[in-house]
Amino acid sequence: MTSLSLPLAGKTAVVLGGSGGIGAASARLLADAGARVAVVASRDPAKADAVRATLPGAGHGAYAAAIDDSAALARLAEQVQADFGGADILVNSAGMTKPVAHADLDGLTDALFDEVLRINLRGGFAAVRAFAPQLRARGDGLVVNISSIAAETAIGSSIAYCASKAGMDVMSAALARALAPAIRVLTVSPGVVDTDFVPGRDAAWNEKQAATTPLKRLTSPDDVAQAVLACATSLVFSTGSVIQVDGGRHL
Repeated sequence: MTSLSLPLAGKTAVVLGGSGGIGAASARLLADAGARVAVVASRDPAKADAVRATLPGAGHGAYAAAIDDSAALARLAEQVQADFGGADILVNSAGMTKPVAHADLDGLTDALFDEVLRINLRGGFAAVRAFAPQLRARGDGLVVNISSIAAETAIGSSIAYCASKAGMDVMSAALARALAPAIRVLTVSPGVVDTDFVPGRDAAWNEKQAATTPLKRLTSPDDVAQAVLACATSLVFSTGSVIQVDGGRHL
């Protein structure tokens, strides 16, 4: 294999939320490009190991760490340092949501609002904080945060979810400025992704969303993963940007 066919040879990528649809697809494409991948599930290492077993190449690892547990993330960073010698790429694809109609203000309880922001926003920051020393030591570290067009359109599974993703976009821009030039920070912003991430969405709902998308289909996990890969291999002079992968739903 040439360096062109394996552009990430010698690199280590940590994929948080690695057992989910977007995370697993990202781990696969990063591994296919030559990276060693640390697949991280939220709580169940067996789920991470199931993804690890499907990855091309060798030297991958499987771990579990809840993204809203800063101490667990610090331990994870220590383990990645011990096992791989540090991380070059951090993909933040862990997250959660629970559908609540935007007009149902009472249905969006304080506890649910806090949980969404704790996992989707504070967790992403805590992960960057935990891995920043390793990424900085590389001199060309990369963080890719997975956001959503809900940050721009304010249409999503709940007001709290929209707020968490808008916060991620702004946080990513601030981190890009703060961590440059040693670490680049990019945001990938999907539209409606064809996974079971949002509870309660059925085939009829998906078909309706596809019909109202300019490119006439939902975003696939692989569409998002291709953008993550581009951040690591092609967009090497970009930082602080939001890359939309939504089939034109923001239009």
